[in-house]
Amino acid sequence: MKFQPDQFATAITAYGQGWIAVGAERIEHSVLLQLDGARTRWPCARFEELSSAHFEPLAASAPELVVFGSGLRLRFPPPGWIRPLIEAGIGIETMDTAAACRTYNILASEGRRVIAALLLETGNV
Repeated sequence: MKFQPDQFATAITAYGQGWIAVGAERIEHSVLLQLDGARTRWPCARFEELSSAHFEPLAASAPELVVFGSGLRLRFPPPGWIRPLIEAGIGIETMDTAAACRTYNILASEGRRVIAALLLETGNV
């Protein structure tokens, strides 16, 4: 009987303030992670920089769920920002980035069509 799940292409293997690791790769900028292994720079460094334009590409990828890591602390996006996801019938779960990393790993290990949208911030927020 196997107790450990198979590793998948975008498993988050470590994280800390302002960074995550995917396998041996250290990422120090906000990022979109997809189950197929795609890693895309997400052009935002602070929660206040986000807008609906940041969430539109997520809807185009047609995941079943987006796990949004809102940075060092939990902050919910206004409905206008996530409207592209709502209109496409895509679920979104918001949590701080550390919790989003853990949740993404669980869902991805189950083979769910999930995207992690991780805001990687440094310093006090």
